[in-house]
Order: sequence, then structure tokens, then C-alpha cells
Amino acid sequence: MRSSISVEIYGRVQGVWFSAWTEREACAHGLEGRVRNRRDGPVEAVFSGSPSAVDEMIQACWSGPPSAHVLDVVKETADFDGSGFEIRSTE
Repeated sequence: MRSSISVEIYGRVQGVWFSAWTEREACAHGLEGRVRNRRDGPVEAVFSGSPSAVDEMIQACWSGPPSAHVLDVVKETADFDGSGFEIRSTE
């Protein structure tokens, strides 16, 4: 079974290497997906893989890298048809 979830991560999450941390952690959890900064402040990501790995990654997002200060993680079901994990340009 495969689960795909999109998240928006709010707080001090830009300028603290959150995207690079997310890519590294997602790959360590065996997930596919993408991450990018949004111009309006949050980091946006999609995680796709086993439901337990996706849940673990979402929990990890509440901490993020050492310099981050996460205030909220908003999640919803997503569609993901890609492969691998990538950092995308800010949108």
C-alpha cells in the first residue's frame, strides 16, 4: 500500500536548510516526492511511500533541522506520480 501526503510547514523554516534536510530525511525513510520554499513563507512538500514512513516523516517535520522553529504542519492527501525525491525552485 502506498500513501501520498502534501504538507505545508509554517514557522522559521526558510533560510535554515529545511529543504535540504527534508530531502535527506525523506530519502532515509525510503520516500519519493518533492519539497520547495514558497514565496509566502512556508515550506511545501509531498511525501509518497509506505503509510508508516510517510507518518514518520510528517512527525519529523515538526522538528526539522536544528535552526528551524516549526509552528504548524498542515497536511492533506495528495496525488504523486513521480519517482525519486527532488528539491524544486521557490514558487
